[in-house]
Amino acid sequence: MLILLAGIFIFHITTIILLLIATIDNAWWVTETVSTDVWGQWVMVNGGWNYTDIPDSALQDYLHAVQASAVLACVFSILGLFVFLAQLFTLGKGQRFTFSGLFQLISCLCIMIAASIYTDVFHKEESGSHGHCFTIAWISFVFTFISSVIYFVLRKKSE
Repeated sequence: MLILLAGIFIFHITTIILLLIATIDNAWWVTETVSTDVWGQWVMVNGGWNYTDIPDSALQDYLHAVQASAVLACVFSILGLFVFLAQLFTLGKGQRFTFSGLFQLISCLCIMIAASIYTDVFHKEESGSHGHCFTIAWISFVFTFISSVIYFVLRKKSE
């Protein structure tokens, strides 16, 4: 059981790292001269990358929704890890991993909302491609969902 819990802990840490990379790094949308994330744009000028704010547009509300959802996904996943560690020592066997699974499920929904809004609203008419952070956001969605399912199944096994 100890090896299983250590594996779940490492998987949870991996998920948190992926969520943080997807939220912080600068490659949700990339072209030859522009790299855009949810916080700003990196534009190549005279052979060097310069950071600029994302231009104001009618899409600012959508961008704020993506930013908030991505940050909330990170926060809920980190809270889920702390709750997981606290539950190991405080709760009885039948209730042990319910809250951890719930936090991971909320984190899963938040990153799904962020990536879905970004997919639907941004860069529809532009040439370029989605960057590695966008892909990592969707991988994080899958990892947080798997993690929440593991917590709920583990709760049932421990009853």
